[in-house]
Amino acid sequence: MLADHALSWRPRHPTDLRQTIGVLRRGGGDPSFHLDSSGAVWRATRTPDGDATLRLTQPEADELRCEAWGPGAAAAVAQAPELLGAGDDPTGFVPGLRLLDDAHRGNPGLRIPRTAQVFEALAAAILEQKVITLQAHDSWRRLLTRFGSPAPGPTPRPMRVAPSPEAWRSIPSWEWHLAGVDPKRARTLQIAARYAPKLEAVVEMSPEDAAARLTLMPGIGPWTVAEVAQRALGDADALSVGDYHLSNYVGHALAGRDMTDDEMLETLEPWRGHRHRVVRLLGAAGVRGRPRRGPRMTFVDHRAI
Repeated sequence: MLADHALSWRPRHPTDLRQTIGVLRRGGGDPSFHLDSSGAVWRATRTPDGDATLRLTQPEADELRCEAWGPGAAAAVAQAPELLGAGDDPTGFVPGLRLLDDAHRGNPGLRIPRTAQVFEALAAAILEQKVITLQAHDSWRRLLTRFGSPAPGPTPRPMRVAPSPEAWRSIPSWEWHLAGVDPKRARTLQIAARYAPKLEAVVEMSPEDAAARLTLMPGIGPWTVAEVAQRALGDADALSVGDYHLSNYVGHALAGRDMTDDEMLETLEPWRGHRHRVVRLLGAAGVRGRPRRGPRMTFVDHRAI
């Protein structure tokens, strides 16, 4: 099926499609994201002009291509270069450590994506507050399947676009319960949905002003803001302070010991402007964090909000 709109381009710096956009996937069952057998990435999203499905491919190492279907196809194609890190500027990033230098050289195509879809990223981040990732991903899958809209175009499997702000607000209490979402997170998401247009406007703001506006919403704190900034705003410095695992992961990766959030911030200070990039590079390079001891925690993930 011929795409409604398409674009091919050669990015100004090396870009690995799957490594760059993979951070947007909310688990293997994410109805809005699919990796097909050819290596193409399919993404269903909502644009200001309407729903769109994107098929993203990398025909050559230095070429990227986006095909899109749906009423939002033109807007989605126009955003595609930024989605794949065209605005990511690694200028000023100096690894300074052999570990980071090896990670940086070994992953030259890792870019920080920018979806420019603030509420979409915010909804997913709210669902991930204070629960383990698997539980949040299951909630995301259930809610999109139940209340999302069918993705347009010739998707390789049934896909869904995340609910509109109006649809999130209309979800009844028992459906939140069935999806494993407690009343506090449900209320936070529905209040945010009421102000979605004002929240979308943060894409034009500085990181500081964007954070200030987002945190005006009840139940949204620094952790949630960082998770949104990393994906919707392409912020290479946004650090998820308050995450249950992150400080210890960074501590063991860079210093061989547990760390508090304050110690993590002090340790990462030399890379200010690129602290999220450091975390992404460590993960992409397979750097291990805190050794596991004893039974793995299976339920509570005390993330901050």
